[in-house]
Amino acid sequence: MPTYAYACKDCGHAFDIVQSFSDSSLTSCPECEGTLRKKFNSVGVVFKGSGFYRTDSRDSKGSAVSPAPAAAPAAPAAAPAASAPAAAAAN
Repeated sequence: MPTYAYACKDCGHAFDIVQSFSDSSLTSCPECEGTLRKKFNSVGVVFKGSGFYRTDSRDSKGSAVSPAPAAAPAAPAAAPAASAPAAAAAN
């Protein structure tokens, strides 16, 4: 059964309670009989099974898929050098 967190809007009392999915939400604070609000927390995600990790696609020998060929180094751009003299001439 899940655990739900509640907080009172009036007195600020906060508590957790284990409730069934079919149980209705609590509406009154056990401390001051004020109005309750349900607090929501983030849910953790668990990935189970195969196919979620990079190593899942490797064969039983432990060798990886052949690496991609290395790219050639990029040539320096000529545009900035050409624009510098043009900007000096404009002044």
